[in-house]
Amino acid sequence: MSKKRKYISHKNELKLMEIGRLILRFMNVNPTKIYNYKQISDGIDYKNPRQRELVVQALHKLQASEKIKEAERGKYIVNLKIAGTLTGIIDFNQSGNAYVNVEGLEEDIFIHSKNVKDALQGDKVLIITYHYKGKKLEGSVLEVLERMRTEFVGTLQMVTHKDFGFVVCDKKAINTDIFIPKGKFGGAEDGNKVIVKMTEWKPGDKNPQGEIIKVLGAPGEHETEIHSILAEYGLPYAFPEEVERDADKIDRSINEEEVAKRWDMRGICTFTIDPKDAKDFDDALSIRKLENGNWEIGVHIADVSHYVVPGTILDDEAYERATSVYLVDRVVPMLPEVLSNDVCSLRPHEDKFTFSAVFELNDNAEIQKQWFGRTVIHSDRRFTYEEAQERIETHKGDLSEEILVLDKLAKIMRQKRIKDGAITFDRSEVRFNLDENNEPIGVYFKISKDSNHLIEEFMLLANKKVSEFVSLNRKGDITQNTFIYRVHDDPDPAKLESLRDFVSTFGYKMDLANTKKVAESLNKLLHDVKGKGEENMIETLAMRSMSKAVYSTEPIGHYGLGFEYYSHFTSPIRRYPDLIAHRLLQHYLDGGKSPNKPELDEKAKHCSSMERLAADAERDSIKFMQVKFMEKHLGETFNGVISGVAEFGFWVEIPENGAEGLIKLRDLVDDSYMYDAKTHAVYGTRHGKKYQLGDQVQIKVVKANLIQKQLDFKIVD
Repeated sequence: MSKKRKYISHKNELKLMEIGRLILRFMNVNPTKIYNYKQISDGIDYKNPRQRELVVQALHKLQASEKIKEAERGKYIVNLKIAGTLTGIIDFNQSGNAYVNVEGLEEDIFIHSKNVKDALQGDKVLIITYHYKGKKLEGSVLEVLERMRTEFVGTLQMVTHKDFGFVVCDKKAINTDIFIPKGKFGGAEDGNKVIVKMTEWKPGDKNPQGEIIKVLGAPGEHETEIHSILAEYGLPYAFPEEVERDADKIDRSINEEEVAKRWDMRGICTFTIDPKDAKDFDDALSIRKLENGNWEIGVHIADVSHYVVPGTILDDEAYERATSVYLVDRVVPMLPEVLSNDVCSLRPHEDKFTFSAVFELNDNAEIQKQWFGRTVIHSDRRFTYEEAQERIETHKGDLSEEILVLDKLAKIMRQKRIKDGAITFDRSEVRFNLDENNEPIGVYFKISKDSNHLIEEFMLLANKKVSEFVSLNRKGDITQNTFIYRVHDDPDPAKLESLRDFVSTFGYKMDLANTKKVAESLNKLLHDVKGKGEENMIETLAMRSMSKAVYSTEPIGHYGLGFEYYSHFTSPIRRYPDLIAHRLLQHYLDGGKSPNKPELDEKAKHCSSMERLAADAERDSIKFMQVKFMEKHLGETFNGVISGVAEFGFWVEIPENGAEGLIKLRDLVDDSYMYDAKTHAVYGTRHGKKYQLGDQVQIKVVKANLIQKQLDFKIVD
């Protein structure tokens, strides 16, 4: 009899352990949320009274083992401070080891390569944590809860004399080849670059199985590589037919009924200033002198929200894309061309619907009045930045007086912004001259001049003031209105200290006493390094010490700009958050109540994520074009600057064209070199020769790999 009781008790214990695991898995999906036992029971589908009683028992056991804690009477939260199971996003490094980012934990959890199981880059994983050898907290992957992606770009390699093959992927997103069985080749041939869909990964199998869903072409060919870049980041390069059809049906007429609802500003001097190759003009400026001597400046933004309506397939597609992608040889737009380059684009000599921020400014660029709302405008002139710059420099040409007034006001605003703590990163961007076949025939750098700063200052003004209008009432009190902000957190103090210590070796000083001193120090540093050999390297390190700007519903401010409230409002043709801002602003102008915050928070996260992917794709397209350009210079020598250092080698950038190549330590045969992370340098262990970040060296171009988008250099003595 006693044996049977013991058996039942043991069976019950195992049952409670199993329920405990289900509870932890459910709670770890949102580890910072507080749940009562009913929510937990529903979450694990234990709904009848007997099952709920077992849930309560399991909760007591989890609490006793400190895996969860009682946040308040009858309400529970995951105890993130102890070893147990947690949910997070996995991020691999080059060595195959990984870190898991868990919401609510300050530090990421290290996962050794042998414990990553079948997890891939960006997957949401369930991990068990433990203290390795009683010291550092580490983890092992128990299960992949959600794949970040199942489609990958790679090259098909057929196995000789067999009817199967493997796709070898380009990126570290997947640390194993994908097995392609017979009949799953999708028309691909050996050596083709393809998109492969991972279909299953059986427990114990070394390789996942997949099927080829698209053939991209021969590796190294221009179109193949550009489409590979887009596919690698999951970015589409064509619109579905139904989206194009929906866009074509849009009513483009400037009808009087709609005009009557708007401020008609068609009679006021208005123009656009954009890059010479731009087709989507989403902002225009208007200017007129008022009788009181002040200036009325209108910042007019394409009224995309008038045409793109929530709930339509056009809006769904725009949201999924979230941003236009600017590759070296093409734009992959957020909206179909009929909208981005025609209906919404503020082209000259055409009436256009706009959403405007209109300011009355005095000669000191101080705002006397402001107004936000829908307008109709008529652009009199389209300027390129070069044409506007010519008017600023020569004081000659049509509309030069108007441009000079705007330039003067912009310079006052910029000066005040910097004084108030804005940081002036003004890096030149690499651009390519392409022939009719998109072959790079020259490289140049885009440098910001007064005309660029003019547009920048008025766009910043509109973005800031729209954000403040929604967030603060007339007395300056916080409204609690939900809005989408562009936020930029304060820099990581440890990174700033590391930057200060490093630049001190070059004789530069930094004061990190408070936020204002940090901003002043950074501006002085960026000014002092201009034109010096170490300029690019110190600018790069300074930028790396900054946080990344993202979209959020929490107005934590924008550190880099020195603004408490800031949003993106001025580019709705190419950024979805700006479209959200337009809709919300109109909603509040109409007296609407604050909408659902969690839903908007999800949209903010999605837009931030898509922005990162677009930036990575843009960077890859530049690397590809640089390698293509340098192919013609194999065997030639150049002067370069060491731009990055790692344990396996260092990168050298050629200042005249921005191309960057790797010098592997194993190729330095004059000594055995060791890496020193603190000084960003490698040292010869016998002769003491040093290669440090920022050093000038002479290199020879020895290899240009278009597929890997990589250049190999060799030091020339």
